[in-house]
Amino acid sequence: MAEISYGYSVPIGPIHPALKEPIEFVFDIEGEKVKGVKIYAGHAHRGIEWMGMRRNPIQNLYLAERICGICSVTHALALALAVERALNIEVPPRAQYIRLIVAELERIHSHLLWAGVAAHEVGFDSAFMLLWKVRENVMDLLEKLTGNRVNYAIIQIGGVRRDITEELRHEIWKSLDYYRTLSERIKVLLLEDPTFTLRTRDVGVLTKEDALSLCAVGPTARASGVPKDVRQDQPYIAYADIGVKAITPDLYTGEVKGDVYDRTVVRLLEIDQSIDLIDKALTNMPDGEIVYEKNLVKLLALIKKGEGEGVGRHEAPRGEDVHYVKFVPGSENLAVWKVRAPTYSNLLPWVPMFKDAEVADIPIIVASTDPCMSCLNRATLVYPSGRKEVLTHEELHKLSVEKTRRLSRR
Repeated sequence: MAEISYGYSVPIGPIHPALKEPIEFVFDIEGEKVKGVKIYAGHAHRGIEWMGMRRNPIQNLYLAERICGICSVTHALALALAVERALNIEVPPRAQYIRLIVAELERIHSHLLWAGVAAHEVGFDSAFMLLWKVRENVMDLLEKLTGNRVNYAIIQIGGVRRDITEELRHEIWKSLDYYRTLSERIKVLLLEDPTFTLRTRDVGVLTKEDALSLCAVGPTARASGVPKDVRQDQPYIAYADIGVKAITPDLYTGEVKGDVYDRTVVRLLEIDQSIDLIDKALTNMPDGEIVYEKNLVKLLALIKKGEGEGVGRHEAPRGEDVHYVKFVPGSENLAVWKVRAPTYSNLLPWVPMFKDAEVADIPIIVASTDPCMSCLNRATLVYPSGRKEVLTHEELHKLSVEKTRRLSRR
């Protein structure tokens, strides 16, 4: 008798509720277990690099911010660092501290947003609502500092566009105190909740060996015990003065498993770390200028004479962000601009994470790396007989919530 196979494939994407940009997964399923996955990226090409090579670096700062709506300062900062290194532009010390403060405020914002999404993916919507409510405080603060809640336009080639006044300094300290009082409550809410633990412990495991061989970055790598952080390994802006140590989950749990739970631990501990870094930056921030050259006409003239190439690296909330630029004499526009966002490095680590996971765990595993992908509204199940069944956004989310309730009843 021929062997009967109960396997089938589940294509998810290129649009999907857990993703912010289009990407496609094709899962090989046996029963409720994932046995393999193929990942197909590249469904949306916006041509940002192409547009950037037809603009000067000052114009490109605003284009770079729109690579990602959440990491608003990330790409502008990495681009500015690349341009400044290519053209040997010295950034004033005060501007370096302001850059650090805005970058770490953005990390708090991003990690709170992620934690809310993670809670939602497992049906913990009361935590989702709370986390997004408390996130409003840092977004309001960023608006006071920069004029915008997102796309801050604070970075300038050679410095920053806005200073931090004494009044704003006290506003920041007030916000830091607010998050300090919430820190333990948030940890208890997620990390000590038995159902959240059941949904995330030993789910989506990425070993240290796989994290290294597959070049994972950011909290995804650190949660697997890889103490890799650009702020620590190659300090830039004011990180060299203040000092940063990479956060790994054993600081909280005493062990490293590399699962979704550990990725939650790392992000929550990094919120505490960001609070301390901002506090130190505010306390030690020097006086002085905030930009290398205030006159943009003179700055563009300098850029036009420039020649060479530079690389800017920033430890974004999701991991290492890299920008490469090249200049040729006689043109103020970039001759080459290449961007490698952290999500690119965290694509392949998904493969071992999905191995032997349940279908209901797919949303939280995808979300656990905080991928910068677009939203989706359906998934299609294709059975060996050829019959197709469409899972909507709501139905896929319902599967995840039902698993949470099942585990709670136990």
